Amino acid sequence: MKEFVDAGKAAGIVTLVAHKGEVVELDAVGYTDMDTRQPMTAENIFQLHSMTKPVVCLAAMQLAEEGRLSLADLVAKHLPEFRGQMMVAEAHPDGSKLLKPPTRPITVRDLMTHTSGMMLNPPAGIGELHGALHKSLADVALVLSQQPLEFEPGSKWQYSNTGIAALARIVEVISGQPLEVYMAKRIFEPLGMKDTYFFPPKDKWHRMPTAYILRDGKTLKYTSDPLGEGKMKFRDGAKYVLPEGGMYSTAADLLVLYKTILNEGRHGNFRLLSPAGLRLMRQSHTGDLRTGTPGAGWGLGWFVIKEQAGGQPMTPGTFGHGGRYGTFCFLDPKNDLIGIFLIHREGGSDERQAFTQMAYAALQP
Repeated sequence: MKEFVDAGKAAGIVTLVAHKGEVVELDAVGYTDMDTRQPMTAENIFQLHSMTKPVVCLAAMQLAEEGRLSLADLVAKHLPEFRGQMMVAEAHPDGSKLLKPPTRPITVRDLMTHTSGMMLNPPAGIGELHGALHKSLADVALVLSQQPLEFEPGSKWQYSNTGIAALARIVEVISGQPLEVYMAKRIFEPLGMKDTYFFPPKDKWHRMPTAYILRDGKTLKYTSDPLGEGKMKFRDGAKYVLPEGGMYSTAADLLVLYKTILNEGRHGNFRLLSPAGLRLMRQSHTGDLRTGTPGAGWGLGWFVIKEQAGGQPMTPGTFGHGGRYGTFCFLDPKNDLIGIFLIHREGGSDERQAFTQMAYAALQP
């Protein structure tokens, strides 16, 4: 990792590897900021971006195990605004679309597996949502409910930020709590994840590294992204909880969560989820559909490796998720192995691929 920092491709990186429940590698290299040269430490708090998604799915699964939600439930059962949602039958060059009813409405499982047909990002009208964070989750769900599906539910895999937003709104409606409150009370606090937030407190802002972007081989400060070095970096004044990518956390906090998942949901006397529920989450639910990761299907919130492909070393059954700023995690039940890779830079994936390769190479006799 230090070689990437020395080459100027990354400002700083935190890596953690745990094997059989024990931390065997925890390192921080480089700097939180390339100008001030403040050293990166394992205590730094990172924006996780899409690594948030499987944790939101965990929250939904908790409600399912309490009998308050079913994976087969129609989304419209919990969000009535989704009733009568249409699908694009034909799209014309002039931008007009011919709509028709889908063969079936979308379900909770569709949202978790990115097979709902919902669009990737918010539509025109609230397209600035991910930068301004100026709408409530309830308002966003209402707008999304009026957008036509892009394909028949269950017929295709298409990564969808909006689908996870709809799932998060279901969690709010059923629990009667804002998403960030539910997640804190039901996941973060019981696990002792003291540095994990959707809206980080001001006294911890200084622990967040500068955000960068890799352009033409150069690492530049990411001032053009409101979530990077813009006005929403710390979510000050934000209304939108950003369930598709709003969590902040540390390597230590994430390790507790992932160890609990591999420990069949147990953390001391606290039960995060049942063993059966966790097994269901890490099974592929997408059959032969092509997903965005070579050799992988999609579980309930995670990619799930079905076969080694594309040069990646993860063994079948391994599951995980990445994030927009280069963050990444993998959990390997067969080898009882956890990998956590934290960086604050959009663009490029050489570092995290090298990290994964080295973690697996270290397993070899």
